[in-house]
Amino acid sequence: MAKNMQPVAKRCKALGISPAVMGYAKKTTVRGAGKNIRRKQSEYALQLKEKQKVKFIYGMLEKQFRSYYEIASRRPGQTGENLLQMLERRLDNVVYRLGFAATRREARQLVSHAHFTVNGKKVNIPSYQVKTGDVIAVKEGSRSSVKFSSLTGADAPVVLVPEWLSREAGELKGSVARLPERSDIEYEVEEHFIVELYSK
Repeated sequence: MAKNMQPVAKRCKALGISPAVMGYAKKTTVRGAGKNIRRKQSEYALQLKEKQKVKFIYGMLEKQFRSYYEIASRRPGQTGENLLQMLERRLDNVVYRLGFAATRREARQLVSHAHFTVNGKKVNIPSYQVKTGDVIAVKEGSRSSVKFSSLTGADAPVVLVPEWLSREAGELKGSVARLPERSDIEYEVEEHFIVELYSK
């Protein structure tokens, strides 16, 4: 499977993303900050940047991202919002948003290595689309590992879980309370630029 191995901090700076959105709260992008010269960007450049931003956040390559767009365009409602909802519903993103992984990259690896179950059944497909009522849990055999045992107890990191998901403190499982809405997106994005780019 192809992987996106771009340096996170450098790419975040180029796309105007806070590293915290990627789960890298300690990374900085101040190197060479004084060298930036603001230039007026063309409409195409703005559209391309928004697409690259969303692709980078979710760690996707063009072929898969285009496939998501095609599906979103065939569904009722606004294509851009449909696209963002589908990306948020990916199992690797849900694992990250529930606080079971520090970054989406780590979440993708953990899912691929079959550390999670959905409604009691093992799922190792990062792109799996969760539904309302689904229960995502760390597999019983993985709970004693250092990675997951550190997520419970007094020293467990505090996680800000989005409203569309639910997780009890100290529990290695969470659930989908409802489908994500546009207001649940944690980063700034002009999704209409992506729709315009693909509509040409």
